[in-house]
Amino acid sequence: MEEFRLLATCASGIEALVGRELRDLGYQTQVENGRVRFNGTIKDILRTNLWLRTADRVKIIVGEFNAYSFDELFEKTLALPWDQLLPMDAEFPVEGKSRNSKLHSVPDVQSIVKKAIVNQLASTYHRNGHLPETGALFPLEVAINKDKVLLTLDTTGSSLFKRGYRLEKGGAPLKENMAAALVMLAKWYPDNPFVDPVCGSGTIPIEAALLARNIAPGFNRAFACEKWDWVPKGLSQELRDEADSQADYDMDLDISGYDIDGKMIDIAKLNAQEAGVLHDIQFKQLAVKDFTTEKINGVIIANPPYGERLSDRDTVRILYRQMGQVYAKLPSWSKYILTSDLEFEDYFGKKATKRRKLYNGALRTDYFQYWGKRIRPARTEN
Repeated sequence: MEEFRLLATCASGIEALVGRELRDLGYQTQVENGRVRFNGTIKDILRTNLWLRTADRVKIIVGEFNAYSFDELFEKTLALPWDQLLPMDAEFPVEGKSRNSKLHSVPDVQSIVKKAIVNQLASTYHRNGHLPETGALFPLEVAINKDKVLLTLDTTGSSLFKRGYRLEKGGAPLKENMAAALVMLAKWYPDNPFVDPVCGSGTIPIEAALLARNIAPGFNRAFACEKWDWVPKGLSQELRDEADSQADYDMDLDISGYDIDGKMIDIAKLNAQEAGVLHDIQFKQLAVKDFTTEKINGVIIANPPYGERLSDRDTVRILYRQMGQVYAKLPSWSKYILTSDLEFEDYFGKKATKRRKLYNGALRTDYFQYWGKRIRPARTEN
């Protein structure tokens, strides 16, 4: 199989996680801002789309070069092997972006790249400059940064955060791949208790269950490249069958999701059922201030409201204070709270062990981490 240069793109701040996922899958990586480079065949493309929990997309690098004029952009794009990737009837929209570059007009950049590809394909397929674009979708992007052009082909289609299980969502939902990143950053071990005290539509507990069970996050969705005529038939199903055989359905899990809003608990149950992990998660309507437990060495991960609107800020900060009071009674538990409120620690009542800057969409947030002091469980006599 032909080997491609590939990119796994991701949200700013979690590149190292994507790199770790890829290395765990056996790939050599180069981590950059917002993306990780690696090499692989079409089998690897399908495999990484299926298994990456924290990435957004897997892209083929078609070409990289410097361009300082539209003529140069046209000629260098024309010289790339588009006919090896795009069939005659390919539908190939071209998205674009440009930063700090001489070629700063994105519509013009897109138009020039599209024209060059059409010319190359029309010449190859003897079409007199007209292509039907009635076939499978091949999403292309031209990205220019400091005059360096990167041309990519998206193999994923809809972003990888769209797992396919979220039937309903509440206000300001957390993307599935960001929820997976929060769980992975917490270094939670599935033999310990796990709690999301403000679970909303259930995304964080669901991602925790998928991770614990080693269920491939892309198992219940399709990818753009599965419709390409040069992808071997049956390869995708082969990889899905392999992934299914690697899932662990026998382990006992202790995962709970709470929310003060009973309607959100109903939504969370529907989503968990669609993901196939409803039996792994205990969902219950419960306010943060009413949470108590005798369990030890657990992990709490919370994505509470941020109070971005001034009218909500006081209410949210009362919630932060309640969290601090309730969780102070759980010294063996580690607590992880994501919020954009940089004064969070003042209301929680304690400085974090560690803070990590993450981007929830375009919003800068901090992941406040409070590491518990692990208690050795009491030994039971036989």
